[in-house]
Order: sequence, then structure tokens, then C-alpha cells
Amino acid sequence: MSGERIVLAMRWGELYPPGYVNVLYSGVKRQISGPFRFVCLTNDCEGLDPGIETFPIPDLGYSDYHWKSGAWPKLSVFLPDLYGLRGRAVFIDLDSIILKPLEPFFEEPGEFISIGGGPNWRRGRENPKPELASGVFAFDLGSQPQVVEAFVKDPKGAFDEFKLEQNFLEAHVTSWQPWPDGWITSFKRHLRRPPLVDLVLDHRKPDPNAKIVAFHGDPRPIDVVRKGNARWAKFPHAGRGPINWVRQYWLDNGYRDDI
Repeated sequence: MSGERIVLAMRWGELYPPGYVNVLYSGVKRQISGPFRFVCLTNDCEGLDPGIETFPIPDLGYSDYHWKSGAWPKLSVFLPDLYGLRGRAVFIDLDSIILKPLEPFFEEPGEFISIGGGPNWRRGRENPKPELASGVFAFDLGSQPQVVEAFVKDPKGAFDEFKLEQNFLEAHVTSWQPWPDGWITSFKRHLRRPPLVDLVLDHRKPDPNAKIVAFHGDPRPIDVVRKGNARWAKFPHAGRGPINWVRQYWLDNGYRDDI
């Protein structure tokens, strides 16, 4: 296994415009030193920064519900030979904000390291039984082929039993462990105020030791960066207008469309 460092991202469908990939690429470049490759698996390369390497998303037998429910296409990264890529990979969801240097994500030892999510992944709570969440994960490319092997045997059965790809991953990766506490911050679990409180208090800013902020689910970063006073929170939460630190991050990393 070579020592090459590869940041993986993935884009399909129309939910995330090309600017999402470009902002993530810019954010990664600012927070990593030395050589690395930024690889986006996508079936539409138009509008992407020329520094981004692109390859098609391998089709493992996905049906419409795999593309539209959860993030099942992520399983493609576990092919034993992913376009000849070799080395340590860190996969990062497009709706992530990079705050601190990424070297620790490549250096943390473990066969498979991912977000330790689940119901107790909340501010001020211990999380004694974390559940695998696939927003940011690391592994050696080619080291987890059993994930693909299990899925291609019965793609529909995998969906029917597990519903989300991260549940399937937890059942099939070897020796998974969560990232150290505090490395990944959830916007909606850690920074968003409780209902009613968010009517009078602004959202929290990330803790100083947070390295990545994950905007999993709603809201998404694009929802909270636009000018004006449009509502973006869903009942029972309140939220209007831009969140300034998120908006500034997107502007600093080159995003201009519709904000």
C-alpha cells in the first residue's frame, strides 16, 4: 500500500450543484499540506474545478431507490480496485465545512474510521453506543471488498433490510471505530438551538477543537448562506436568513451563485 493521500467525494443527481464540490475542494486545499489527490466520483463533470480528478460512479446494480434514498452509491468506493487508486482515503460529504488541518484524519490508525452518530450524538451527552454515520470516513483503498461483495449479491435485499447505506456499512465493514470526540461537529445536533430557544438565541459557533462541521440532512449549507430573510428551518425549529460564519466560509472558498 502506497502512502498516497486521497480525499474522496461523490456527486450524483441534482441536489448538489457543481459549486458544492468546488467549495469542498477549496476548503480541503486550505487545510492540507503536502501532496494529495482530490477525487470526485460523478456522472456529470461540468462546472468542476480543473484540479479535481473525476471518475464515473461505478454501478453496483443500483435501482432508483438506491440513488434517491440514503447514499447507497457510496458503496462503490469499496471496490477492490477503484480506478487503480491506492493509498489512504478520507471520504468527505459535500455538505461538510473544513475548519482545521486534515492531516489527523489520514494519520488516525484504524481499519475503518467514521462518525460515531446515533440518537446520543448530541451536545453535552455521552455517546456510549455510537452508530456508524458515513459523512466522513477513512480506510485503505481496496481493503474492504466484502462490502461490495455483500451488496451485489442482493441489492434489493440490502435496501429492504438496512434502508440506509450507513446501516449496511456498519454491518459489513471490519473493525470500525468512531473519530475522536469533538473532531466532527453536527450542525443540527450540536450547533442548532432547541425549538423556541432558537427564536431568541443565535446558533452556536463550532467549538475551537472542531475540525469538520457536518450539515447532514436539513438544513444544508446552501440554505443558510443566502442573503435576505427567507426561512430555512423546518417546524418546530426557527431559522431565517444567512448564518454569517457559514456564508463567509462559502465566499472565502469561491462560491458565488445565488448567494
